[in-house]
Amino acid sequence: MLTNAPKGTKDILPNQVYKWHYVEKTFADICLKYGFKEIRTPIFEHTELFTRGVGDTTDIVEKQMYTFDDYAKRSLTLKPEGTSPVVRAFVEHKQYAEVQPTKYFYDIPCYRYEKPQSGRLREFHQFGIEIFGTNNMMADAEVICLGKDFLEGLGLQDIELRINSIGCPQCRDEYKKVLREFLQPKHDELCDTCKGRFVKNPLRILDCKSEICQELVQGAPVMLDYLCEECAIAFTDLKNDLMSMDVEFIVDAGIVRGLDYYTKTAFEFVSNKIGAQGTVCGGGRYDNLIEELGGPPIPGVGFGLGIERLLLTLEANDIEIAEPPSVDVFIAIMGERAKKYGLSLLRQLRLKGVKAEMDLMARNFKGQFKYADRLHAKQTIVIGDNELDEGMITIKNMGTSEQRLIPINSIMEELTK
Repeated sequence: MLTNAPKGTKDILPNQVYKWHYVEKTFADICLKYGFKEIRTPIFEHTELFTRGVGDTTDIVEKQMYTFDDYAKRSLTLKPEGTSPVVRAFVEHKQYAEVQPTKYFYDIPCYRYEKPQSGRLREFHQFGIEIFGTNNMMADAEVICLGKDFLEGLGLQDIELRINSIGCPQCRDEYKKVLREFLQPKHDELCDTCKGRFVKNPLRILDCKSEICQELVQGAPVMLDYLCEECAIAFTDLKNDLMSMDVEFIVDAGIVRGLDYYTKTAFEFVSNKIGAQGTVCGGGRYDNLIEELGGPPIPGVGFGLGIERLLLTLEANDIEIAEPPSVDVFIAIMGERAKKYGLSLLRQLRLKGVKAEMDLMARNFKGQFKYADRLHAKQTIVIGDNELDEGMITIKNMGTSEQRLIPINSIMEELTK
């Protein structure tokens, strides 16, 4: 057991981590281009933050949180999602007193105790963005557009945007009554979890992963038919804003999202190449969450995007992320004087930003060249006592095998070009 990672976790080895670096940098770059600033929050929070914010009828709270008591008997939880901690930080540091809107992005690990499956682990990683301070649908369109630009910038072309409105608490209450009436004759056939949701929040039944429940909700009334005037206007504004930005979408009345704090806008980017759980990115508006967590009545909108699922989607679409060369220059040495000179040169090259390596295993000269090949070094320089005496050093291009002699006093200039 000591040599196995805990179930639902995964090591990211050097032969994969460069892919993470690539998508992380790409995400940060586009967020900065859109005017978002990075925020970092603690890995654990007070449990009440999630029970109040996420909703006690969600799968996250009901059965998926890593919750524990500390030595002072305070209940703490490893964060299962990114929005609630960012809202908490926004309120605690009174960022609402600054000029609005506030635009954040983050790159975080999250934790949920659920059955591990493809692209869904107990420790997973998430990109996210949030806009606080405006109820203008232009903010929703901007959040969606950033997600689209990010995914397409990675080379994904088959991603489909689906949008919906799940209304506000007022019009949603009316819809819940109608939905309960529809589901009442089928109540006994619902899964045990959804029987509890029937009273607390029947909308969550629409999002149940049970195949039986999915069959039972076929033909159910849709929220779009019960929107109040304000929510209907907001949804029309969103569609118009997306069309103005040349963002194609499909209206999908089945999108609910898995968190109770959503209001009005709900959306998902979906791929058909990663199995049944095809959502790559999802989000929406949450106009009441900040107030529910103790802040002023300030609206918000954002999305979350699982990095593991994103990488699976790239792989399923045959999108390769090129591995950067690990070594620019390998220094092969023969003799004690050559070693001393090589160590000095190694240090100088690294200070100049050159990725340089020397053998640390005391291999013979032939073994050093084999090692340079394994490192995929672009060039190898040969330093021996004879070369030092003659003042000339051999440089070998490892791709073409071309070799040339250069004066030792011009080696730094040559290698740092």
